[in-house]
Amino acid sequence: MKTFRAPIAITLAATLAGCGINSVPTAEENAKARWADVQNAYQRRADLIPNLVSTVKAAGAQEKDILVQVTQARAGANAVKLSGDDLKDPAKVANYERAQSAVTLSLQRLQEAYPELKSQGNYTTLMSQLEGTENRISIARGDYNNAVQAYNTRIRTFPDAVGARIFYGAKPMTPFQATTPGAETAPKVDFGGNG
Repeated sequence: MKTFRAPIAITLAATLAGCGINSVPTAEENAKARWADVQNAYQRRADLIPNLVSTVKAAGAQEKDILVQVTQARAGANAVKLSGDDLKDPAKVANYERAQSAVTLSLQRLQEAYPELKSQGNYTTLMSQLEGTENRISIARGDYNNAVQAYNTRIRTFPDAVGARIFYGAKPMTPFQATTPGAETAPKVDFGGNG
């Protein structure tokens, strides 16, 4: 009787290993880690904005409206939270992206409204930091989307789909998508220069 148990156990282990027992949660955790990178990049941007606002305030009070918009957009974006478990809810992901897009738009308005501030060293440095942060956000979103694609493909293809459904009740994660109308077109920045 014992001689039959070992081959059965080995066969069962091999079958389970081929059904996504380890690969499905690994792929899910990878996607969640990539999402944490996205949130980290957004936090970096949120941390830079108060410094930028302080620098611009020093340049003049007439810019108050745009500064208020930037501050409100930052506060709105910080109020919207998205956990790893929420990544399977397209509505929550879209709501998060809308809040972050509001910050991006307010920063674009700020940049368009302050060409004379480019000569100020602090402003130039902060804008460079924000540009770098926007690039980090873009890269982090791409990495997240790649991880989501790998996870979603894994839970939908054989043999991992078997384990994904039976053991984990796995649901697809929501990839990051642009939610701002016209986001696929780069904004035109005109500082009113010659030519």
